[in-house]
Amino acid sequence: MRKLPDFPWDRLAPAKARAGQHPDGIVDLSVGTPVDPVPAVVQDALRAGSDAPGYPLTHGTPALREAAVGWMARRLGVTGIAPAAVLPVIGTKELVAWLPTLLGLGPGDQVAIPSVAYPTYDVGARIAGADTLVAAPEAAADLIRAHRPKLVWLNSPANPNGRVAPAAELRAVVEAARESGTVVVSDECYIELAWESEPVSLLHPDIRGGSHEGLLAVHSLSKRSNLAGYRAGFVTGDPAVVADLLEVRKHAGLIMPRPVQDAMTVALTDDVHAAEQKERYRKRRQVLREALERAGFRIDHSEAGLYLWSTRDEDCWSTVEWLSERGILVAPGDFYGEAGARHVRVALTATDERVAAAAARLTAP
Repeated sequence: MRKLPDFPWDRLAPAKARAGQHPDGIVDLSVGTPVDPVPAVVQDALRAGSDAPGYPLTHGTPALREAAVGWMARRLGVTGIAPAAVLPVIGTKELVAWLPTLLGLGPGDQVAIPSVAYPTYDVGARIAGADTLVAAPEAAADLIRAHRPKLVWLNSPANPNGRVAPAAELRAVVEAARESGTVVVSDECYIELAWESEPVSLLHPDIRGGSHEGLLAVHSLSKRSNLAGYRAGFVTGDPAVVADLLEVRKHAGLIMPRPVQDAMTVALTDDVHAAEQKERYRKRRQVLREALERAGFRIDHSEAGLYLWSTRDEDCWSTVEWLSERGILVAPGDFYGEAGARHVRVALTATDERVAAAAARLTAP
C-alpha cells in the first residue's frame, strides 16, 4: 500500500479553534454532515428490525434490492436494473476507498479522477497501489482514449463544486470507455439535490445506450435521508461487475447490518421525507448564497448538491482565515485538488439558527 496523504481536515484545527472563539460560537460549514433528524419512518423500521441475531445477507434482502430498483426508476428514470445487480454497501465512502482493490487493480494500473474531486477517489487508487490520473470532467473522454485507465470516476452533481455534467459529456465518456475497456463509476450521492440544473444518472437509457456494460452508479442515503450515521448506500449497474464485487465482499465480510437494511428499504420507498429535507436545504442555500454574494464572494457552479463553491479570488487559506475571524468554518478548496486552490466549499448542513448566524456575520457592517 502506498503512503496515504495526511487526513485533510486535521489541517483545519487552527481555523476551527479561531472560529470557536467567536462570542456567539462557531458556525461549522466545513463538513457536509447532516444535522436534521432521521425521518421517523426510518427510525421505526430500524427499531422493528432490531431483533436480528443471525448473520445478514451480503447481497441484502430481496426487499431492499427491489426498493433500490423502484427508487431508481421512480426518481431517476433508470430502467432495466435487475434486483440481482444491486449491492448494498456500508456507506459509500467505504466502497469508494476499496473499489479499485475489489476490482483487482494494482501497481501499473491507472485510475482517472476529476481535477476537483472528493479526496477518497485518489485514496482508493493509492490503497490499491495504482496510479492516479487527473483531468477536468469535460476532458475525461479524451483522457480515456489517450491513457486507457482501468477505472474512471465521475461525480455529478460534484463534490465540492456542485457541477452537473451535461448529458452529452456523459455519453462521450461511455463511448470512450467502451472502446478502451475502462470501467466507469459515477458517484451520484447528490443526484436528488438539484437547484438550477437537473442531473442525469450514468445508467439512464439516454446515457448508457442499450446496456449497463462497464458502468456502475453509486448511491448514498446520507444526504437524501439523513442516514450518514447508518452507513447506508448501494452500488448497481453492470451485472457481471456487481457479481464480482459481491463474491469478494462475501469473503471479506463486508456486510450491512440487517436492521440498517430494513431501515434503508423504508427510506428508499418513501419520497415525502426526502422532499421535506430538500426544502430545508433549499432555504438554507438561499440565505447563505445571498449573504456570501453581499460579502463580495462569487459562487461558481453550485447548481446542485449540498455546497456553495465560493471564491474571493484569493488563496483559499486566506479566505478560510477571513471567515474564521467571523466565527465561520469552511473547507479550503485545495482539499479537493490543486484546481480548487482559490475556492472554499461552504456546506448547507447546519441548523437554520446557525445558517442565520453565519449570514448575519457575513453581512455585518
